[in-house]
Amino acid sequence: QVQLVESGGGLVQAGGSLRLSCAASRRIFSINIMAWYRQAPGKQRELVAGITVGGSTNYADSVKGRFTISRDVAKSTVYLQMNSLKPDDTAVYSCAAMADGVQYWGQGTQVTVSS
Repeated sequence: QVQLVESGGGLVQAGGSLRLSCAASRRIFSINIMAWYRQAPGKQRELVAGITVGGSTNYADSVKGRFTISRDVAKSTVYLQMNSLKPDDTAVYSCAAMADGVQYWGQGTQVTVSS
């Protein structure tokens, strides 16, 4: 099993920055993929960014150039640095981990971007 604990959400003005953290209960190298998803009210959940065990990353087109996913192996933590935030980025952001063929989810953290 993998437990995921997110932190770092909050309220920020448009153009501002936030960094989300996701701490995993086991070593990152034992997890195939870690990713951030988001879900805005009335919309489907969407993949924001992901990072594989090998370090490859991918991003949604809407966040490319503004968001960066990274990891600290020693802390078993994945980060999502969000810059140049827009009101459209407002959503509940959830951390996910794929390990042993099972998808695990964190509890989610609210990000609100005011105009």
